[in-house]
Amino acid sequence: MGEVVRHALAEILARGDLRDPDLAGVAITVTEVRPSPDLKSATVFVTPLGGGDAAPIVKALKRASGHIRAELGHMIEAKFTPELRFAEDTAFDQGERIAALLQDVRGKDAERDAPRDAPGEDESDEGGRDGA
Repeated sequence: MGEVVRHALAEILARGDLRDPDLAGVAITVTEVRPSPDLKSATVFVTPLGGGDAAPIVKALKRASGHIRAELGHMIEAKFTPELRFAEDTAFDQGERIAALLQDVRGKDAERDAPRDAPGEDESDEGGRDGA
């Protein structure tokens, strides 16, 4: 049911007929829809396409949730049209943080594993002996 709702919401948002100025000209990605066990409500995770601040988009979607729900009711076949709760999807930000941490660890591992000069060798000494 979550995927059916997600596809329908993506189509509704792609039409761009919502009149909220915070949604005008903004491409929104519906990343996931988590319906409740009784299917009477659903949490909709959204993010602006290409990244950016999702807070104003989430607020605008909450304001338009009644209209969006009515449109959704016309598009899906279900006993109930779920009440929609919009939330920012932070999975991409978390993924970027994890990738940065992994890159940092790899850099430290590379420094640790890099060959080092043997003790007592001096880089300015070209392998010859003094006075030889």
